[in-house]
Amino acid sequence: MSARFKILQFNMQFGQMWSDADPDRAPIRLSLTIEEILSHEADLVLLQEVERAEPGGTQPPVPPNYTRLKSALAGYDSYFSFPREDPRELPFGIGLAIFSRTPLRDPFRLDLPSPPVEFDFFGERKTPTDRLLIGATTTIGGRDLRVLNTHLLALFMLQSSSEQHNQQRQLVAAQLRSAAGPTVLGGDFNVSRHESLVRQFGEAGFKTVQDREVTWRRRPYVLDHLFYNAPLRPVSHAVKPTIASDHHALVAEFEFAE
Repeated sequence: MSARFKILQFNMQFGQMWSDADPDRAPIRLSLTIEEILSHEADLVLLQEVERAEPGGTQPPVPPNYTRLKSALAGYDSYFSFPREDPRELPFGIGLAIFSRTPLRDPFRLDLPSPPVEFDFFGERKTPTDRLLIGATTTIGGRDLRVLNTHLLALFMLQSSSEQHNQQRQLVAAQLRSAAGPTVLGGDFNVSRHESLVRQFGEAGFKTVQDREVTWRRRPYVLDHLFYNAPLRPVSHAVKPTIASDHHALVAEFEFAE
């Protein structure tokens, strides 16, 4: 493999496709998710909301969607993790995965505690569960690359300020500041006013490949990003609309800058 590589960033919404008429009741078509992922022929694939949370927050020992993805993405190495198990979990997407054409090593996970803000969920008062950051290292064209993947709490959906409750972003920024070499961070950052996120991570030495094109169908927000540091140079990028999720796919090509 050359030192140039392609990354796919995709919140797959546990395989639930998009429906303009009724997005919350759209069918789950994991085959469509797999087709979308394979179509990009990416060297690295960063996925959020791989699984759907089960009642009571229980987590199956063999995650079904991840298992099917591993089978479909033959030739890729991978790493998956659920967030910390929590009975408060609501029936939305959870779980992060990294797929890589080159072997992954030194995987890690970091729990990102959620603030105790209350919100209404069908007439019941709830508090959010914790989120997650995962990572691993791979080698491409003889160069080591650290790969990070995260999915932050959507505070804007809870009528809460991501500036006031900034702890999750601070924990992620600390990981960026500790980066000793080429590093890329992908994810669904769930920040509606993304300028503050871009500025915060910029202070840690990271840029996003794009912050203009909307990446979410439900509201005109740029929620999905691929951040990179100075040892990397973006070659191209694109936001690819898809009906395989309520998020669009974000793809970018990089090369080593030094």
